[in-house]
Amino acid sequence: MPKRPKNTLAPALSKEAILAHLAAHPGDTKRDLARALGVRGDERQQLKRILKELADDGALERGKKKSFLPPGALPEVTVLEIVGEDVDGEPIGKPAHWTSEDEAPSVVIVPGKEDAGPAIGRGERILARISRTNNGYEGRIIKRLGAGVERVLGVVKHEGDIVRIDPIDKKSRYGFILDSRERNIPESGQLVLVEPLAGRASGSPRARIIEQLGSMNEPKAVSLIAIHAHGIPTEFPRDAIAEAERAQPVSLDGRTDLRQFPLVTIDPEDARDHDDAVWAAPDTDRSNPGGYVVIVAIADVAHYVRTGSSLDKEARKRGNSAYFPDRVVPMLPEALSADLCSLREGEDRACLAVRLVFDADGNKRRHEFMRGLMRSAAKLTYAQAQAAFDGKPDAKAAPLQKTVLQPLWDAYQVAAKARDKRSPLDLDLPERRIILGEDGKVKSIAFRDRLESMRLIEEFMIQANVAAAEALEKGRSPLIYRIHEEPSQEKVVAFSDYLRTIGIPFAKGQVMKPALFNQILARSKGTPHQDIMNDVVLRTQAQAVYAPENLGHFGLNLEHYAHFTSPIRRYADLVVHRALIRGLRFGDDGLTGDEMARLSDTAEHISVTERRAMAAERDSADRYIAAFMEERIGAEFNARITGVTRFGLFLRLADTGADGLLPMRALGTDFYRHDEKRHALVGQRTGKTYRLGEHVQVRLAEAAPLTGGLRFDLAEGSETAGRQNRGRPAPKPSAKPGIKPGSKPRPKGGRKPRR
Repeated sequence: MPKRPKNTLAPALSKEAILAHLAAHPGDTKRDLARALGVRGDERQQLKRILKELADDGALERGKKKSFLPPGALPEVTVLEIVGEDVDGEPIGKPAHWTSEDEAPSVVIVPGKEDAGPAIGRGERILARISRTNNGYEGRIIKRLGAGVERVLGVVKHEGDIVRIDPIDKKSRYGFILDSRERNIPESGQLVLVEPLAGRASGSPRARIIEQLGSMNEPKAVSLIAIHAHGIPTEFPRDAIAEAERAQPVSLDGRTDLRQFPLVTIDPEDARDHDDAVWAAPDTDRSNPGGYVVIVAIADVAHYVRTGSSLDKEARKRGNSAYFPDRVVPMLPEALSADLCSLREGEDRACLAVRLVFDADGNKRRHEFMRGLMRSAAKLTYAQAQAAFDGKPDAKAAPLQKTVLQPLWDAYQVAAKARDKRSPLDLDLPERRIILGEDGKVKSIAFRDRLESMRLIEEFMIQANVAAAEALEKGRSPLIYRIHEEPSQEKVVAFSDYLRTIGIPFAKGQVMKPALFNQILARSKGTPHQDIMNDVVLRTQAQAVYAPENLGHFGLNLEHYAHFTSPIRRYADLVVHRALIRGLRFGDDGLTGDEMARLSDTAEHISVTERRAMAAERDSADRYIAAFMEERIGAEFNARITGVTRFGLFLRLADTGADGLLPMRALGTDFYRHDEKRHALVGQRTGKTYRLGEHVQVRLAEAAPLTGGLRFDLAEGSETAGRQNRGRPAPKPSAKPGIKPGSKPRPKGGRKPRR
């Protein structure tokens, strides 16, 4: 290379050349630029001067470690926060630290080795290597950094030139001011997802909009709030939808023909998918007199959702379906969940079935799994089946009465003998149903009848789940169990303390069995403590979860238990189906080695998604109920005390099951001491006592549909719950507790565990 004459600048040393180079190599340092542009000696000072001028003019930005970037560009390595998914379902990230007034660029996170772990979700931060493409930026994960800044769901409110964001979350204390750099300013009443920013404006924290979700005035907003607040994915990737739409019905080839058996589906009247069907008949084997044969057929989802496919990745990410009063957010696209995988009446459907044989005492003697083809003889509701069992079949059930439904009922009566002897936890927890009108608003709130037909289906599903776990254990196949550990010692002590306050003895050191709880539940029946006892027993239990290790199921009193019967709506069941297909050699679409290696991660992930769905469903119900109750402010209700805390009483209304709070200040001018062991508030001067389980007449003071909160006052002249305390007056508390109006803290527990 010929030497450049002295006192001659490098040919590329110009503002245009520097900007062109940085556009192709964002994040280069001054040393990188000097090397690339051939800068030597004194020219380095000239380069430094040009870079400063460009930075002062805003033509480039200074990055970390003395690097330089074009405006709006991203460095080669940066921290991104996941903000959503693109149309193909790939995660979208944006820079976690962005100072430019221009909108932050989006980065598509492309698949890599890190995808072997749990799917990355909204709000998670990653360290990523960035590359430019013709369509923008792509990022590959270097390291997962965990959760980022907490996002807030809120409603826009214009106040002159100021745009406020009122949080939906009942626990949020403050509102936000929309950042002045926001360009697409929504109208008042719009639901938005925002990210808090450093600094304040007009005395309030600032925030920027991440996503606009629609109007709060739309009926669908109630569920939408819960869905987005809990980060539940709603849109399927195009590839997943395409896979589902390409799916075709199966043939009989290689399958057991079960179409000769008049299997029936029995579900709630508002069921949106049908993934299980049952049939029963007396056992003709002479060695089993009085025994029965039961077939439980389950939709063969594994045939359509292959490991590693777009459908599989999305199903695993969701973990389960989520159900709301106005919609379902399914685990699988509608082409499968509502069609090919739904056991429709009169249509051939692929299934994985188990043949169960019970003796005359209800003990399962043996089982056999089959991969088959079935055809549902009828789609019945619980109410229709119950009427038939009671000898009053309707026009649809009547033709099936003797040949299908009566044998099914008789088989259940036999199986129930062993169930009763096993004595699983027998909680009576009414299920609330929110009924919407055509306008999308709450028409009524009612409790579902607890029919014996429901217990019939539940018992046969439990037996099928047991058979699945036993079959896989026999073949030494790994699987995901549904486990439910016995109550912790801490909870048992608290339970014993409560029982002592109502005169029921309970030894803390005895071996815990579901039958012990059942005895207490039976003892409380017909007493004022009957309803609250079910809640207290529930709160004493551990939470059921998924795990690759078998720890048994305490509530069901079973040693071996796995979810097998709902693969349309639970990923755990799909994994168990694949394990059975592999272990029993039913095909080439069984559990893979890679899946087996990450069963622990999958179990942990789907336990989290299950809790997420439960929380979203509960929050949605709370907001619907608060909207329904808003028109009844000032009305009086009979309520039961379901929780006692230092800041007030949790209440549940008798007619709707609506939950709310009666704050401490609403109890009058007396000071109340919280007696934890007695689960009571005790007045210092009056000795008046408010205890868990007691009834009180209250007046609805506030209903907040935005947060789902209900606040009550005592009805005038109400003496229903307050009782005179014969003990000494309680000491004066150090401070008077209070609570923010409209908020609605929740006592621990309070929901029936999903078995």
